This record gives sequence, C-alpha cells and structure tokens, in this order.
Amino acid sequence: MAIDAKTPSTEGSFIQKFTWCLWDAGSASVNAVATTFVFTVYLTSQAFGDQTASSQAVSTGMTIAGIIVALTAPITGQRADRRGKGTFWLAIFSAITIVCLAAMFFVAPDPKLLALGVGLLAVMTMFAEFATVNYYAMLPRISNADNIGKISGIGWASGYFGGIILLMFLNFGFISENNWFGVPTENGMGVRTAMLIAALWAFIFFTPVLFAVPGRVVPGSENLPRESIFKSYKKLFADIKWLFYNAPNVLYFLLASAVFRDGLSGVFTFGGIIAAVTFGFSAGEVIMFAVAANVVAGIATALFGILDDKIGPKKVMFISLVALVISCVAIFALHNGGKIIMWTFGLFMTIWVGPAQSASRSFLARRIPEGHEGEIFGLYQTTGRSVTWFAPLMFTLFISLGTALDGRAAEAIGESTQYWGILGIGMVLLLGLLLLIPVKEDHVVLGRQAAPAPPAGS
Repeated sequence: MAIDAKTPSTEGSFIQKFTWCLWDAGSASVNAVATTFVFTVYLTSQAFGDQTASSQAVSTGMTIAGIIVALTAPITGQRADRRGKGTFWLAIFSAITIVCLAAMFFVAPDPKLLALGVGLLAVMTMFAEFATVNYYAMLPRISNADNIGKISGIGWASGYFGGIILLMFLNFGFISENNWFGVPTENGMGVRTAMLIAALWAFIFFTPVLFAVPGRVVPGSENLPRESIFKSYKKLFADIKWLFYNAPNVLYFLLASAVFRDGLSGVFTFGGIIAAVTFGFSAGEVIMFAVAANVVAGIATALFGILDDKIGPKKVMFISLVALVISCVAIFALHNGGKIIMWTFGLFMTIWVGPAQSASRSFLARRIPEGHEGEIFGLYQTTGRSVTWFAPLMFTLFISLGTALDGRAAEAIGESTQYWGILGIGMVLLLGLLLLIPVKEDHVVLGRQAAPAPPAGS
C-alpha cells in the first residue's frame, strides 16, 4: 500500500453517476422491505407460531449473518481490489440477493417454514452487505474531489425515496386487504407476492451500474496467483498495520463513524417506538410519520451533499451530530408537550441523519489509497457491524435508569418512562461526536487529487 496524491482521479460520466445512484434506490428492497417493514414483520407474526420464539429466530439469524459479514467483508473487498473485479463481484452478490428476495415467495405462513424464511433473510443480508462494499468502492472511480459529496448525497437520498415509493406501492398494491391488484391476502399471498415485486425492483435498479461502470483496470492481474483465505487475512492485517503507522486518521475515523453510525441507525429504529409509546401515535400516525421522515431525510441528504463539497464532510458530520444531540435532549425535556413535540423535533432529527451517513461515506472515499477501496470499505462495514449492539443497549439502560429514578412518579400519573431511552441514543451520538473531533480533515488525500483549499476566511 502506498500514498500517491499525484495522479488525478478520472471523473465518471453522467450515466455512470446516475446508474450508481440507482443501485442505492434498488437497495430499498433489502433495507426497507425485507429487513425492516415487511418480511421480518411477516416472519414474526402469529402465523409462524410463538411470536417470541420466531422473533428470537429472526434475531439469531441476523446476528449470525452480521458476524460473518464482520469477519469477511474486508477480505472480500480486498480480493476484488487485487484483480480489479469489483464490478464482477457486485454483480454476483447482487444476483444472489435478488434470488433470495424472490425465493421468499415460497415461505408460506407455516411454523415449519420459519427456518427457511430466516435462512433466506440471513443469506440475503450477508450478500447484500458484500455487494454494498463493492458498491461503495465505486464511488471514488465515478467522482472527483469537487463532487464526491454531492454524488454520495444524491445516492443516499435515492435510497430514502426508493424506500418510500416501493413500500407504498407494495402496501397498497399487494399487502393491504383491499389492494389495487386484487391479490388475496390469505396464506400470506400478499406479502409473498410483494417479495417477488421487491426482487424485480432490485433487478431493475441493480443492473444498470453493472454495465455502466467497468471494473478497475489492474495491469498484470490476469497473471496473479490464486490467494488462500489465510493469505488474504495476513495481507489485511499487514494493511491495517500500514494504515496505523502511515494513515492513522483513516483508522480513527473508522472507530468514530462506527459509533455515531450506530446512533444514527438508532434514530430510525427507535423513532417509531418512541412516537407510539411516549407520544401516543396510532399505527396510522406512525406510518405517516415514517413517510414524512423519509421525505425530509431524502431532500436534506441530497442538499447537504452539495454542502459537503463546499465546506467538507467533517463539518457536515459535526453540524449534524450536534443538531441530533440537541434534538434528543429537547424531546426528553419536552416529552409532556404532546404529539406536536415529536412531529417538530422528530422530523427535525431526520434532517440530519442522512447527511451524516452520506458525509461519512464521502469522507472515507476521499482518503482511501487507490486500489484499496473494497478493502477499506470492507473495514467500514466491519467496524459498523461490531458496535450494532451499542445503541439498543444504551436505549434499554436509560429506560431502566429512568424507571429507577422516577418510575413510581411516572406510574402514578399513568406515564411510561420509555422517553428516557432517547437520552441513551443521544449519548451514543455524543460519544461519536467526541470521537470525531480529533479526526483531522486536512489530511493527505490518498490516491486522489484534492481540490485547492479555499482562501482563509472565504
């Protein structure tokens, strides 16, 4: 691994940028449909037996998938880098993801088929994560230092808007009882058909980038010997050691981003729960809030992507995290103010989640040594996976703390202490913010040509 800041990166064409963003929209079939709102909800319904047991089965499957991703994502990216096969492996991993989505159609509501459903969900999750590593690795190849933030932001926003459109279409078109296409809801047919449509959606949006963005040319790669898994891990540890001594800023950032990205995920994971329990939102109101939140997040992420290129990704992350911490405190302090508090500060929070995620991606992409994009983004996925327990733990601990401190008073007035959980999410975000502060932004751009710095005071 070596530093080369002399050779400018060739910017991709409009078609390459456009199709790259489409892949993010296609990932809504995985993130919004399969793992969050549709298939996991279906698997944990009464149709599959005891709901506690089915929830545990889904959680176990996802945990195993997460562990495998954490252990192998860096070397899958590294091996693709070595031969310039990032696009090839993106195609393979995307295809397996699509097949798993389509196969979910065969998971009828029968406890005997729960294992099949969990297995498909776990395998899909693994290969979707592997695909994401190679997808992220394309970003430096289609952008330059002046527009990488904008492209990352538009891509991330595409994921939000894709999720909204796909979920609404699946719900009203196939899942609801009086659906548009007259699909019978008995025997889980509405959800099962929806998974076929989700697979088709993924195929339509995943495919274009595979033809538009070729793999990176690596001279002599066809003559490289086959490499064992052991050698891949040995090379990975050697590269991490190199980064520690030569580019520690990258490793510091991986740690900081892992923490605050878990907090960002917690905002959406627990936002609906807080809206329902603490603020008394009905199921319909929660859905409306979720739609509004995704619209706000999508617009904000696209706009802040432009700001990313103007002021730098670290400033975008810093501003976003500060705003999120303040919002958490405000929701906690004003929780007795009724639904308007959640609508106001909850939607205000969603302004900042996407920009922080997108800026995190662009910050790293600007600093990756050329030819190591897959490996470093693999580490990005690994570090993120390694702390996914943190935000849920802090949410639970702070609710327990709230119960211990004022549980009796809250019970006397018929109030839940669940609102204390928002402080737990705020603490995760605050810790991520504090870890981010020492990370230097004026670091050498590895393997890329940085845009000239603006004059002081401009």
